[in-house]
Amino acid sequence: MSCNKKSLLFGNKVVVILVFLLCLVHSSESLRPLFACNPANGLTRTLRFCRVNVPIHVRVQDLIGRLTLQEKIRLLVNNAAAVPRLGIGGYEWWSEALHGVSDVGPGAKFGGAFPGATSFPQVITTAASFNQSLWEEIGRVVSDEARAMYNGGVAGLTYWSPNVNILRDPRWGRGQETPGEDPVVAGKYAASYVRGLQGNGAGNRLKVAACCKHYTAYDLDNWNGVDRFHFNAKVSKQDLEDTYNVPFKSCVYEGKVASVMCSYNQVNGKPTCADENLLKNTIRGQWRLNGYIVSDCDSVDVFFNQQHYTTTPEEAAAASIKAGLDLDCGPFLAIFTEGAVKKGLLTEYDVNLALANTITVQMRLGMFDGNLGPYANLGPRDVCTLAHRHLALEAAHQGIVLLKNSGRSLPLSPRRHRTVAVIGPNSDVTETMIGNYAGKACTYTTPLQGISRYARTLHQAGCAGVACRGNQGFGAAEAAAREAEATVLVMGLDQSIEAETRDRTGLLLPGYQQELVTRVAQASKGPVILVLMGGGPIDVSFAKNNPRVAAIIWAGYPGQAGGAAIANIIFGAVNPGGKLPMTWYPQDYVAKVPMTIMAMRAYGNYPGRTYRFYKGPVVFPFGFGLSYTTFTHSLAQNPLAQLSVSSYKLNSAIFNSSSNSIKVSHANCGTFPKVPLHVEVSNTGEFDGTHTVFVFVEPPKNGIKGLGVNKQLIAFEKVHVTAGAKRTVQVDVDACKHLGVVDEYGRRRIPMGEHKLHIGDLKHTILVQPQF
Repeated sequence: MSCNKKSLLFGNKVVVILVFLLCLVHSSESLRPLFACNPANGLTRTLRFCRVNVPIHVRVQDLIGRLTLQEKIRLLVNNAAAVPRLGIGGYEWWSEALHGVSDVGPGAKFGGAFPGATSFPQVITTAASFNQSLWEEIGRVVSDEARAMYNGGVAGLTYWSPNVNILRDPRWGRGQETPGEDPVVAGKYAASYVRGLQGNGAGNRLKVAACCKHYTAYDLDNWNGVDRFHFNAKVSKQDLEDTYNVPFKSCVYEGKVASVMCSYNQVNGKPTCADENLLKNTIRGQWRLNGYIVSDCDSVDVFFNQQHYTTTPEEAAAASIKAGLDLDCGPFLAIFTEGAVKKGLLTEYDVNLALANTITVQMRLGMFDGNLGPYANLGPRDVCTLAHRHLALEAAHQGIVLLKNSGRSLPLSPRRHRTVAVIGPNSDVTETMIGNYAGKACTYTTPLQGISRYARTLHQAGCAGVACRGNQGFGAAEAAAREAEATVLVMGLDQSIEAETRDRTGLLLPGYQQELVTRVAQASKGPVILVLMGGGPIDVSFAKNNPRVAAIIWAGYPGQAGGAAIANIIFGAVNPGGKLPMTWYPQDYVAKVPMTIMAMRAYGNYPGRTYRFYKGPVVFPFGFGLSYTTFTHSLAQNPLAQLSVSSYKLNSAIFNSSSNSIKVSHANCGTFPKVPLHVEVSNTGEFDGTHTVFVFVEPPKNGIKGLGVNKQLIAFEKVHVTAGAKRTVQVDVDACKHLGVVDEYGRRRIPMGEHKLHIGDLKHTILVQPQF
């Protein structure tokens, strides 16, 4: 079919439109990569690996058996080479979808029929919603758009997202990509987002293939002369088991993720991508990964050329594949694997095992089935839809956190506050709102544009960028604040301050931002609202303690609709319900804590990390967030106060007086009764609102060495309650799942004694005792 201009020269307008639409469809189909087994491919459609009714594992082995060693090796890298004699086209494995389809990796490209994709809030902001159904729905929308772009020939189906590392240190430049500091939250986020991306798993099929990264103990990029390529993370068995590995285990166990990415750093002297215990034994052995393991880009090259872990490149190739690596992001394995086989460091069977894992994922995606399946009709009309844009706005609404609201200064009234000064380096930004690993947004609404929908605005940037190296614009900003009936300062960070390869040195606002806020607050004749953009915590104690600053809002990086969401909250169209997914520390905290110390627990002068182990002063605590209404909790029923637990094999290794605990691995978990908590949430204010019910447990202080836990989040539920109404939330406490702790050897145990549950201001104690 020809789609030149002449083919559109018909008198009937309807015919013109129909022919034009057919041309678009034809153009989209022509861009699709032609994989083996396409009905139009006469080379291979009769071969066994092309038969859809044959089990996938049989098809995979049939295909591998037809490949030469050289062909196999060229499939071990992200830009997998074509195998023309089998009709197999080349494939780019590397695509990103952290919070929307991204063009950071080479696998996805924008332009033509796909100028952009829906850009949701950065993960740290979405995590602040504590809404698991929202996380999954975002994943579903992102995968719709990814499939549509794949059908259009401009994207792949393998997405190396999400990032589920723990936000251990507030200075980490990539903390913005993560769900925060709590391993349970990170795990729930991982499982929810992955389920959204990959689909319901029916028939062992995948909508797209997600990837949880960066495994493991990866949370330093470039700090004080130490970079991620040379960093050896010294991690205790205890911290590895109860912090760093928790989200990855949840991602594999609960999310059924199709891939895990190993990281650049070493863990206890061994590169993660060459660690058989971490990869083959743990991810694939203990957790039963149904998928492939991929390196972070050039990780194998890094551990050979920069960490000097092996003597020869062939040894590096062999070490990674034998450890369980299936795919190399980078050319290293394509160059050196054949030499490793020839030198006897590796066998062709080892290569086959790696290929089986990657090709199985491709077949689960339907990439060898031609243009079939439930997603074949997705196209440009399914990207940046009105519903998707609305979800991006709703995600920003739910993730924004109100940190201060003196005298109920917010919400502003469009009737009383008709003129608003909008000031600050982030007051009229676009790309800043979508953070890193983002694509091309469908559209943007800046804070200035959002506020302009409610009031006349007086705009002054105040600073030339967030670095704010001078105060030349302060006078004009003060003048605007004197004239306006309210002032909104939009300050904070951007990717020039925190990003991949860029960790912060401190927690204060950059440059002269603090002075700008203070001077404008002093000059303003109306209420002053400080809005902060940024992924990592910021020490704004000066504003928290300044009575001239009436309100503080943390917006994180709120996505393409961030400006509209900020304005809707400021003017009361939306009641904020977000909660901080990380602790906000004071500046002097980082002076005591080198980023290179991986220990979570406090010892000596070392204060520990995160709300679980740190007991010092904070600017704002984990889980903090205000509302325009008020909520109270009560227990609707009296829960169990005593629980007896047993083990199928009681002996000194499992239960003894010194540890006063039972190993979870030896406990009769299936026989323990769950403790149902019926938490009644009452909205006692004037606004409808959403509230997050947090359930923390404080374990007994018994004989388990090095426990050091203040409290641990075990469950959270988001609930919407109208003004004056009540809602009941049920949380079932499971002794093995929720009351276990990790000892110094990395073993989970259930300590005997009083476990104190904290639900807001409520406390409930469960006495756990052994049953002989």
